Amino acid sequence: MNALGMIETNAIPVGVNAGDAMLKAASVELVTAQPVCAGKYIVIVTGEVAAVKESVDAGKAVAGQRLVDSMVISHVHEQVPKAINACNEIGQVAAVGVMEAFSLCTAVVAADAAVKAADIRLIDIRLGRGLGGKSFITMTGEVAAVRAAIAAGEKTPEAQGMLSESVVIPSPHPDIVKALY
Repeated sequence: MNALGMIETNAIPVGVNAGDAMLKAASVELVTAQPVCAGKYIVIVTGEVAAVKESVDAGKAVAGQRLVDSMVISHVHEQVPKAINACNEIGQVAAVGVMEAFSLCTAVVAADAAVKAADIRLIDIRLGRGLGGKSFITMTGEVAAVRAAIAAGEKTPEAQGMLSESVVIPSPHPDIVKALY
């Protein structure tokens, strides 16, 4: 897996149909396909870069006017798909960082930029379920690394105007850390 692709639609039946087209168009692996808040549907796939691009293009074509956003990340960091499914091991927690995004695709791109920029571990990339269409990314590491990761995520071109709030919490209370799982 070198790439990760995603489409976001504003109609669930259209999203399911677009997801089916994505999986039939190219040799990709499904990371997730699910409804999210505000009546949206997302489909995320991984695979070789060319296959992921072909898959996303097929999904976009089927989604048509119902497409909200899409993206392809070439050479995605290995933590990103795991964080989308909340499957990363986080170990010792020195600090916690949280970034909130208005766009689900933006959250994934910002998380990839963050984990590539600093020595952090992604905890979760929460995509719009129960969040009114928003998303958020949680991460951990040393305070300076978490600050650098958030700064990198905020500087991605896709994040401009699409991130709402970010915070770094040094020495978070253990109960807050547990609540993030």
